[in-house]
Amino acid sequence: MRDFRFSCNVFGVETHEAFIDRCRLVERLGYDTLFAPDHVGAPAPFPVLVAAANATERLRVGTLVLNAAFWNPALLARDIATTDILTGGRLEVGLGAGYMKSEFDAAGVAWEPFGTRVDRMAETIQVLEHWFRTGDQAGLPGGRAPQPVQRHGFHHSGPPLIVGGNGDRVLKLAAEQADIVAVTGIYQVKGEKPGTSRLGTAAEAEERVRFVQKQAGARADEIEWNILVQRVVQTTDRRAAAESLAAQFTFDMAVDEVLETPFLLIGTVDEMAEQVLRNRERFGFSYYTVHDPHLEAFAPVIEALRP
Repeated sequence: MRDFRFSCNVFGVETHEAFIDRCRLVERLGYDTLFAPDHVGAPAPFPVLVAAANATERLRVGTLVLNAAFWNPALLARDIATTDILTGGRLEVGLGAGYMKSEFDAAGVAWEPFGTRVDRMAETIQVLEHWFRTGDQAGLPGGRAPQPVQRHGFHHSGPPLIVGGNGDRVLKLAAEQADIVAVTGIYQVKGEKPGTSRLGTAAEAEERVRFVQKQAGARADEIEWNILVQRVVQTTDRRAAAESLAAQFTFDMAVDEVLETPFLLIGTVDEMAEQVLRNRERFGFSYYTVHDPHLEAFAPVIEALRP
């Protein structure tokens, strides 16, 4: 059974000083990794990660996750390798297929069928692996491309690879290629416009984990499981908090499902720590990510779970 790792998403960058202070707080509270998402209107991920690594001593940094459709694979290889060098080999690379049509529209990028987007992500992984393995920039100014410091992911040619998603095709790709499989718990609502989402249940999370394990075959035990927790609610009355959350959701979710889903943490510090332990036992989730607004609420849970 894997040891726990804990991480958070950064949501914004207001000033240099405030961001540096936030990164140092993340490290001081015991988090292992700071992640930058890849959304239109959000800060550019790679400068954020370099700044975070420079502001801290041990904090790992990563993308959770890059929208593969937004990136030219060869240029992305350059950015990843350069960032791995400038962070001292502390980078983790997360890739996804993208799920918000509004962001594609805003960026002027064609919204393609899901299968096509997954194929594009698979091709991106292949190109990244080639560039990391060979550094082949023959005939171009500058000669050999920058090479990553790490050789853990991309079949031992680059930084650890995270693949995030919920659909069969993405998770099949994750089972074949990823060092870390990330499950967000956000599901597209069938029959609704793209981007209309709901929270996944415990039963759905369990089924998705089993699917990846089956697809991974002999390498299933090598996979590290990341989960993105959507809310952290510290309370002495779990059921009352769950009832309040259930009433807020656009799509129906029973109170017992709210209490059981691994994508929400609700209760006292001890109750949330117990939930994290149960989730590792049931689903295999050992790499926990919380959103920035829940950074301080989750910190006592980290402390409770550390040896």
